[in-house]
Order: sequence, then structure tokens, then C-alpha cells
Amino acid sequence: MQRRTATVFAVLLAAAAVALMLVFGGKEESKAEPKQPAPGEPAVEIISPRNGARQSAHAVVVKVKVENFQLAPAQFGRDPQLGEGHIRFSLNRVPNCVDPVKLEHAINSPLGKGRLVGASFDFPRYSGPNGVLAERIGTAGSYSPATRPEIYYRGLPPGFYRLIVGLAQNNGATTPTHDVTNFQILQKPGHHMKPCPQGKVSSASAAEKLE
Repeated sequence: MQRRTATVFAVLLAAAAVALMLVFGGKEESKAEPKQPAPGEPAVEIISPRNGARQSAHAVVVKVKVENFQLAPAQFGRDPQLGEGHIRFSLNRVPNCVDPVKLEHAINSPLGKGRLVGASFDFPRYSGPNGVLAERIGTAGSYSPATRPEIYYRGLPPGFYRLIVGLAQNNGATTPTHDVTNFQILQKPGHHMKPCPQGKVSSASAAEKLE
């Protein structure tokens, strides 16, 4: 009986995680074949963490694969040049307690601007040297720039996270090329999220509303 209860709980937890990814953003799945970049077109792919990953560690090494685009450390902050630049890493944590109005917007437009965006972790405290660079160029709290295809985030509290990785020109201007992944950092055994204040909706309840 205990084994059956544990199995049911695990299934419900997984379903909640999938639902949260839908409302808070992520890689949309479709019956249609995913769009592939044209030959020679810049592309970026998140290798780790995988979409839907769950881990107990409070740090994560993000690794990406870049194609047809030259990372140019010596040209960082300079004039844009065709086919070169750097990477923008943007990490946000899904809020534990959600405003009902914002949740309603997210439910009504799960693929649009109604998605909920949580606190940023693109500060020196969390993204290290990349966060220091972000602070220097004025992008702390928005994204962490990188001239290598990886970044290390540390000190991340338990919860759901959404990571957007995009290619940028030398001067920081965005390009359409990006990738998205969602992952979860688990609570320590025996620990639980604090109950939400009155009037707020928990992340678990938000997931139930999407079923």
C-alpha cells in the first residue's frame, strides 16, 4: 500500500511539474516536426540542464552548443559584425506564491506575454564572473553575458527555474536565435515550502488549474 501511495504521489508531482512549465514558459511540444535552422544559419542549443531536469544540488553548470556563430571575446562591446558576438544567459525562478490575476493571464495566454516571470538570478552573487560583467555593462538582473558556451549558477534556492539562452551581437543587441529550458531544484528531505499569504496561489495550485 505504501509503495502504491508513493507511486501515485510521484506521478502527481511529475504532472504538476509539466503543468508549471506550460504556464511559466518553456519548450512547447507539438505534433509537428520542430523547425530546424537553415544550413549556415546561427543556432544555439542548451545541452544541460535538460528540459524538465530535477536535482537536489543548489548549483548548476549550464552548457550550450553554438553553431554557425563565432564567440568573439576580443570584440565584446564593440561594433557588430556579421556572424559573431556573445551569449546572453537569463535565469529566473518561478515564484512560490502567485498573484491570482497574473495566474489568470497566464492561463488565458499560456503561449503569449501572460507568462509569469519570477526573480532574476543574473547577479554576481549567483552567476559569478558573468554577473560581475553584467553589473559592469548594466544588465544585472536581466541577463549575464558570456563569451564561452557555459555559465555556472550557484546558491539557487529550491523551486522551478526557467533559463533562456540567446545569441547577441558584439554590442549586446539581441538576435532571434535562442533556446529555453526549465529545471527544478528539490527541497531537502523533510523540508517544505512555507504556506502562501492569504490571497496568493501556490505553485502547486497553479499547476492544478491548468489540468
